[in-house]
Amino acid sequence: MSRRPDDPPLHFAAHVFVCCNRRPDGHPRGSCAARGSERLRDYMKARAKELGLKGVRVNAAGCLDRCELGPCVVIYPEGIWYRVNSPADVDAVLARHVETGGRVPALMLDHAEEP
Repeated sequence: MSRRPDDPPLHFAAHVFVCCNRRPDGHPRGSCAARGSERLRDYMKARAKELGLKGVRVNAAGCLDRCELGPCVVIYPEGIWYRVNSPADVDAVLARHVETGGRVPALMLDHAEEP
């Protein structure tokens, strides 16, 4: 899908969804929360605010169905997926993708990585 000329303006310039799904311990697919996504989401929210990023919303998401690859983040409107394992990864995504519109190829997920 793509935006149409008659669509209303975007409410957020960037909407960041951080998977915070938690499956039971030992689940074969694992879960993003068990890999620290809740802590990373909290850090990302605070860091975006510290940086004064306008028009950016960081939200917790339920299962994004890629927990095997997580912790997972997806940023809209572009629909770019990242694996963030540390605060340094979060900083890279905020600085390159959210602030400047670039990408962080080393952290990006693609469909070829599906289990």
